[in-house]
Amino acid sequence: MRGNSESFPSERSNLLELNPARKAYEGHDPEASRQYHDNRKNEEQHQTEGGLLKPIIFGGLDGILTAFAIVAGAAGGALEPTVVLILGFSNIFADALSMGVGEFLSSKAENEWILSEREREMWEMENYPEGEVQEMIDIYVEKGMGREDAEMVVKTMSKYKEFFVDVMMAEELELAVPEENHVQESVKEGIIMFCSFAAFGAFPLLGYVIIPASFPDLGKETLFATACIVTGIVLFIMGCVKSIFSAARWYWCGLETLLLGGACATVAYTIGQFVDKIVH
Repeated sequence: MRGNSESFPSERSNLLELNPARKAYEGHDPEASRQYHDNRKNEEQHQTEGGLLKPIIFGGLDGILTAFAIVAGAAGGALEPTVVLILGFSNIFADALSMGVGEFLSSKAENEWILSEREREMWEMENYPEGEVQEMIDIYVEKGMGREDAEMVVKTMSKYKEFFVDVMMAEELELAVPEENHVQESVKEGIIMFCSFAAFGAFPLLGYVIIPASFPDLGKETLFATACIVTGIVLFIMGCVKSIFSAARWYWCGLETLLLGGACATVAYTIGQFVDKIVH
């Protein structure tokens, strides 16, 4: 939830700024890491782009796989290209709207629940601080800290109630407190989810629009093959982009995404063929 408060420009600058540290880590180069930290004027920054990465990647993958499943199922069922377009675009934009609204509502509901839990923790801190302090001491002792050290640390933090409650939320409930503008962030996540789903979902259908206009004599098999190629390229690229935010190699992430997408399409195509045989 910390990443939700970041804007697109700041995310890009943070990522670029982080690259030297990440390269040092991936290359197992302690000297490069030491030089990076010694030359820093500000605090070290870690990746927080995951907040916006989720709706972009999840929405994009869901959109392109949904559209390609429709195309594959229609191809397996030997449907006409016009039917594929009608089913594809109507389903993509309806699903994109549903996904966007769902992302907004789920994110907003989660943040409101976390804030309600924080209010309860603050009330308990106001009315029974000794109990809350003891809970934190026990938590740190369970994690391996000596009791005397835990008591010193927790009693020091308890002097600052707002800070202490936020730490309790993370340590006791494993919840990150959202920012004050969490509603706006939830709206942004919903819009990003909608746009990502609709934009990526349109790729498998583009061949059914562009190719017939340029080459009207091409058959349905060629249109489906074009959709397969375009979708495969986009899936691989999306997997490669996803690797920027993980420790995995870019080609493995791309191949993984491509194979999973291909498996989904294969299932849809097979079901389309099966239903077509039953109907006819």
